[in-house]
Amino acid sequence: MNILFLDWGAFGKEPCIRALEGMGHKICRFIHADYQERLSVEFDAAFDEFVDRERADICFSFNFYPIVAEACHRNGIKYISVVYDSPLINVFSYKVLHPTNYVFLFDSAMYERLKNGGINTVHYMPLASEVFTPDPNADKRLTQKIADVSFVGSLYNEDHNLYERMEEKLDDYTRGYLEAVMEAQLRVYGYNFTEEMLTRDILDKMVEACAYSAAPDGAQTLEYVYANYFLGRKMTQIERRRLLTALASRFDVSLFTLNKDAVIPRATNYGAVDYYTEMPYVFRGSRINMNITLRSIYNGIPLRAMDIMAAGGFLMTNFQADFLRHFKPGEEFVYYESQDDLMAKTEYYLSHESERADIAAAGQEAIRKNHSFEVRMREIFELVTGSGEE
Repeated sequence: MNILFLDWGAFGKEPCIRALEGMGHKICRFIHADYQERLSVEFDAAFDEFVDRERADICFSFNFYPIVAEACHRNGIKYISVVYDSPLINVFSYKVLHPTNYVFLFDSAMYERLKNGGINTVHYMPLASEVFTPDPNADKRLTQKIADVSFVGSLYNEDHNLYERMEEKLDDYTRGYLEAVMEAQLRVYGYNFTEEMLTRDILDKMVEACAYSAAPDGAQTLEYVYANYFLGRKMTQIERRRLLTALASRFDVSLFTLNKDAVIPRATNYGAVDYYTEMPYVFRGSRINMNITLRSIYNGIPLRAMDIMAAGGFLMTNFQADFLRHFKPGEEFVYYESQDDLMAKTEYYLSHESERADIAAAGQEAIRKNHSFEVRMREIFELVTGSGEE
């Protein structure tokens, strides 16, 4: 098949393309400045011309883009969308209803939400990752940054983020209520009740403090937007700082995060690492790799966790229900249920080298057998076309 591949800077793009080419497909890379817009005459013209010129049979993108869905429907070609971000407001576009769509969601809770809402173009599918083989000639200086415990990811401490913008305009009661909701949610893994707690009067206060304007083709609720984009990111900021501070008080902790100036007491912040050339070495070389899931991912396995296991790293993660669908806890990864549990398990696995190494190796083998891009693309194309091959 000739695959129109939306060529933006998605994580995993290149190994995905290699897998598709290995299946016999021809990849036709397409990009346009307006691919994230909801309406663009220029995008439509460029897309239609590209489909005709390249004789595209099918379209593929990481994440879902309504303008692409509309273009595929207009041209009568199927649109495969593999979503790895959550929240992703685009999936609430009415364009998701086009029968040409095949939208693959990694969070079973989001899949069930949309499916139960009558949307039949969505499918549950965990994410994939590329099994890592170290280069013996790689820069050895990177290993000097690796610690007993490493965390790669955002601390969500950017200046004046959505919650802070809203918070400064809230009355004391509403602010206190939201802080109580967040603290309660931070104590619970496996069930997200934040949306349920946003009553009409609380929502009105939030909208008054920081209004949200929905896209005209969107069906998302205010509860979803404020719970996930405002409170979800704030809770993640609090949780990551809290847990990493506790870990650094007792263990050697390295941070690899976009904000090089962010401070976690007693931890070392090395700034960002390149996804392809550096990050796998951090995962493979660290004794314990932390995954602290963004709170807007309810059940799903984040890409970061898959990448840790694919690199041969030991994964320590908060509980997420979808892990139990695909991996064996205590054998292929380890999860914690509270800060106290995290501290105890970190101490245990740092002192049980062989057991920790066996778990890391088993996790990588599970990715190789069941969650590589080769495996996942064949599963997807079997569902979409009835055949994984060209």
